[in-house]
Amino acid sequence: MDSLINWLWQEHRGKTVGVILGLVASILFVTLGFWRTIFIIICLSIGYYIGKRVDEHHSFNNWLETFKNQR
Repeated sequence: MDSLINWLWQEHRGKTVGVILGLVASILFVTLGFWRTIFIIICLSIGYYIGKRVDEHHSFNNWLETFKNQR
């Protein structure tokens, strides 16, 4: 089983992640409903974007200032 998971991750990473995300999304839609799931997806996307910016050594304060100036 361990070698199967390793093989899937090495050879089919994108497909594996896509299937897992699809499974999680479908479980959320069935258990929580459409709008609550969409809200969770939006929150996750915003968190991912902010985390990505921090990982790329962009200042969070500069990002907030840019966001304020665009409005």
